[in-house]
Order: sequence, then structure tokens, then C-alpha cells
Amino acid sequence: MIRRKVVIQNRLGLHARAAGKLVAEAARHEGEIWLVRDGRRVNAKSIMGILMLAAGKGTELIIEAEDPGGQQACTALARLIAARFGEDD
Repeated sequence: MIRRKVVIQNRLGLHARAAGKLVAEAARHEGEIWLVRDGRRVNAKSIMGILMLAAGKGTELIIEAEDPGGQQACTALARLIAARFGEDD
């Protein structure tokens, strides 16, 4: 299991559009990918699960991914989050 800590940096947090981008990126990778917030673990390929995290700006999340491709999946999702989902803020 690969784990990586990230912090949501965009002003609006994991709102619907950002969650959709995250799901689309997660879906490009094989294996299980999870997001964890305060012990709550949701499937990163489920937009409803991600929205249920209610992750606003500054929220710390853990990305967990299993092989195959776990390292690549974690890196890709962390980059998307660090880039603020391509939003201008």
C-alpha cells in the first residue's frame, strides 16, 4: 500500500468540479485508490464518496493506492491537488 499526505489548496476545496477531475484522474489508474480524512476512507473513483468528505481548503487528506501502479496514481493525484485542480485562485 502506497500512502501520500496532501493538503487541499484551492479556495473552494473539493467541490463538484474538482471532485470530478479527481475521479477522472483516479479512473485512469488500475487498482484500488482511496482518500482518507479523519479516519473516513472513501473510494477515489466515486464522486459521491469524495463529496461526502466535505474537504475544504486546508483539509489534510491521505491518498492510499495499491499496486499495480499505486505509486503513479498517488503522484498523479497529488499533482492535481497541488495544481489546485487547474483553478485560478
